Amino acid sequence: MNMMTGDRFTRVDDYIDALFAPEDAVLSAAQGRARAAGLPDIQVSANQGKLLYLFAKLVGARHVLEIGTLAGYSTIWLARALPEDGRLITLELDPDHARVARDNVAAAGLVPKITVVTGPALETLPTLEGAGAAPFDLVFLDADKVNFPSYLDWALKLARPGALILADNVIREGKVLNPDDDDPSALGAAAFNRQIARNPQLEAVILQQVGIKGHDGLAIARIRD
Repeated sequence: MNMMTGDRFTRVDDYIDALFAPEDAVLSAAQGRARAAGLPDIQVSANQGKLLYLFAKLVGARHVLEIGTLAGYSTIWLARALPEDGRLITLELDPDHARVARDNVAAAGLVPKITVVTGPALETLPTLEGAGAAPFDLVFLDADKVNFPSYLDWALKLARPGALILADNVIREGKVLNPDDDDPSALGAAAFNRQIARNPQLEAVILQQVGIKGHDGLAIARIRD
């Protein structure tokens, strides 16, 4: 069996991007601001952004929660899927990242739809419950993997029956197969994967991914009606 090389995977990603997710000026500028600010190059790829957009459209999302903003690239993709009265709340730990994200949101003309909340998510999530921001139609987890199990608990509290919970980077280049005590991210991702597999409230699967973002996976879980 012929094994595809990393270069081939990347070229296939470029092919998919060109067909289905070509970056416009707003998205390209968002990437540029992130690079200029020295943010890590760990945002979703263009085709992953389009996938998030389609998931939001498929569930008819009006209220979206994102945990892990970075520079707001995925935030913009998700917000573009919302109706005129739709709202997205995105939580970001790092104030510098949040500042870049707010600039990108403003440049995208999405300030009325998007609220960027700064601080540790496990501290800001309880405020959403008390503020009446829930229920959410879609929750996207793309933050520290160590806390993914706790983020899942909050997603189940804050999302409606039938909502989608999406989680990025849950395969960790295969390290979840035998997570090492020295790799907290792999341990957190593996624990999260077990949770979504065993929780009777959920029906779920993980889509293994290879390509421009390396070898990883996207978890897709639906809260049962």
